Amino acid sequence: VQLVESGGGLVQAGGSLRLSCAASGFTFDDHAIGWFRQAPGKEREGVACIRTEDARTLYAHSVKGRFTISSDSAKRTVYLHMNNLKPEDTAVYYCAADPVLPLTISTWRISDLGSWGRGTQVTVSS
Repeated sequence: VQLVESGGGLVQAGGSLRLSCAASGFTFDDHAIGWFRQAPGKEREGVACIRTEDARTLYAHSVKGRFTISSDSAKRTVYLHMNNLKPEDTAVYYCAADPVLPLTISTWRISDLGSWGRGTQVTVSS
Protein backbone atom coordinates (compact mmCIF):
# COMPACT_ATOMS: atom_id res chain seq x y z
CA VAL A 1 0.00 0.00 0.00
CA GLN A 2 1.38 3.37 -0.95
CA LEU A 3 0.13 6.95 -0.74
CA VAL A 4 2.29 9.62 -2.35
CA GLU A 5 1.51 13.31 -1.84
CA SER A 6 2.56 16.18 -4.06
CA GLY A 7 1.69 19.81 -4.60
CA GLY A 8 2.75 21.48 -1.39
CA GLY A 9 4.73 24.70 -1.34
CA LEU A 10 4.88 28.32 -0.29
CA VAL A 11 2.02 30.66 -1.10
CA GLN A 12 0.86 34.07 0.04
CA ALA A 13 -2.28 34.50 2.08
CA GLY A 14 -5.32 34.49 -0.17
CA GLY A 15 -3.62 32.21 -2.68
CA SER A 16 -4.39 28.69 -3.79
CA LEU A 17 -2.71 25.30 -3.95
CA ARG A 18 -3.76 21.85 -5.09
CA LEU A 19 -2.49 18.79 -3.27
CA SER A 20 -2.52 15.37 -4.95
CA CYS A 21 -2.43 11.93 -3.38
CA ALA A 22 -1.63 9.03 -5.68
CA ALA A 23 -2.77 5.69 -4.26
CA SER A 24 -1.66 2.17 -5.04
CA GLY A 25 -1.81 -1.28 -3.53
CA PHE A 26 -5.44 -1.36 -2.37
CA THR A 27 -8.97 -1.21 -3.78
CA PHE A 28 -9.41 2.49 -4.42
CA ASP A 29 -13.19 2.51 -4.56
CA ASP A 30 -13.91 1.02 -1.15
CA HIS A 31 -11.90 3.35 1.03
CA ALA A 32 -12.20 6.74 2.61
CA ILE A 33 -9.21 8.79 1.48
CA GLY A 34 -8.34 12.26 2.63
CA TRP A 35 -6.04 14.62 4.42
CA PHE A 36 -4.82 15.34 7.89
CA ARG A 37 -2.53 18.21 8.80
CA GLN A 38 -0.15 18.92 11.63
CA ALA A 39 1.20 22.35 12.49
CA PRO A 40 4.25 22.83 14.73
CA GLY A 41 3.33 22.24 18.36
CA LYS A 42 -0.19 21.10 17.52
CA GLU A 43 -1.93 17.76 17.26
CA ARG A 44 -2.62 16.19 13.90
CA GLU A 45 -6.17 17.00 12.76
CA GLY A 46 -8.46 15.74 10.04
CA VAL A 47 -9.03 18.26 7.26
CA ALA A 48 -11.16 16.53 4.62
CA CYS A 49 -11.96 13.07 3.36
CA ILE A 50 -13.95 11.47 0.58
CA ARG A 51 -15.50 8.05 0.21
CA THR A 52 -14.47 7.28 -3.34
CA GLU A 53 -17.36 4.85 -3.89
CA ASP A 54 -20.03 7.54 -3.76
CA ALA A 55 -18.06 10.78 -3.41
CA ARG A 56 -19.47 11.49 0.04
CA THR A 57 -17.27 14.15 1.65
CA LEU A 58 -16.49 15.49 5.12
CA TYR A 59 -14.69 18.72 5.98
CA ALA A 60 -13.27 20.36 9.07
CA HIS A 61 -15.19 23.49 10.02
CA SER A 62 -12.03 25.59 9.64
CA VAL A 63 -11.69 24.78 5.92
CA LYS A 64 -15.31 24.40 4.81
CA GLY A 65 -16.06 26.70 1.90
CA ARG A 66 -12.36 27.17 1.11
CA PHE A 67 -11.11 23.61 0.50
CA THR A 68 -12.61 21.04 -1.86
CA ILE A 69 -11.71 17.36 -1.96
CA SER A 70 -12.23 15.28 -5.08
CA SER A 71 -11.17 11.94 -6.48
CA ASP A 72 -10.36 10.45 -9.88
CA SER A 73 -10.77 6.68 -9.82
CA ALA A 74 -9.17 6.20 -13.23
CA LYS A 75 -6.01 7.92 -11.97
CA ARG A 76 -6.36 6.53 -8.44
CA THR A 77 -5.74 10.02 -7.16
CA VAL A 78 -7.39 12.24 -4.57
CA TYR A 79 -7.05 16.01 -4.77
CA LEU A 80 -7.36 18.76 -2.19
CA HIS A 81 -8.07 22.12 -3.79
CA MET A 82 -7.19 24.83 -1.27
CA ASN A 83 -8.40 28.37 -1.92
CA ASN A 84 -8.19 31.57 0.11
CA LEU A 85 -5.34 30.13 2.13
CA LYS A 86 -4.58 31.63 5.53
CA PRO A 87 -1.37 31.61 7.60
CA GLU A 88 -3.10 29.26 10.03
CA ASP A 89 -3.33 26.67 7.24
CA THR A 90 0.46 26.30 7.43
CA ALA A 91 1.21 22.66 8.28
CA VAL A 92 2.47 19.36 6.99
CA TYR A 93 -0.41 17.77 5.11
CA TYR A 94 -0.67 13.97 5.19
CA CYS A 95 -2.71 11.82 2.89
CA ALA A 96 -4.44 8.91 4.61
CA ALA A 97 -6.73 6.06 3.63
CA ASP A 98 -8.94 3.75 5.66
CA PRO A 99 -11.69 1.25 4.84
CA VAL A 100 -14.18 3.07 7.08
CA LEU A 101 -15.63 6.54 6.46
CA PRO A 102 -16.02 8.33 9.79
CA LEU A 103 -19.21 10.00 10.95
CA THR A 104 -17.39 13.30 11.32
CA ILE A 105 -13.94 14.49 10.28
CA SER A 106 -12.99 15.10 13.90
CA THR A 107 -13.56 11.42 14.72
CA TRP A 108 -11.62 10.06 11.75
CA ARG A 109 -8.99 7.60 12.85
CA ILE A 110 -6.68 5.56 10.65
CA SER A 111 -6.87 1.93 11.75
CA ASP A 112 -4.33 -0.84 11.34
CA LEU A 113 -6.01 -1.54 8.00
CA GLY A 114 -5.32 2.00 6.82
CA SER A 115 -2.29 3.82 5.44
CA TRP A 116 -0.46 7.13 5.62
CA GLY A 117 1.58 9.13 3.18
CA ARG A 118 4.83 10.82 4.16
CA GLY A 119 3.43 14.33 4.08
CA THR A 120 3.92 17.53 2.12
CA GLN A 121 4.65 20.97 3.56
CA VAL A 122 2.23 23.84 2.97
CA THR A 123 3.40 27.27 4.08
CA VAL A 124 1.17 30.33 3.84
CA SER A 125 2.86 33.69 4.35
CA SER A 126 1.00 36.73 5.60
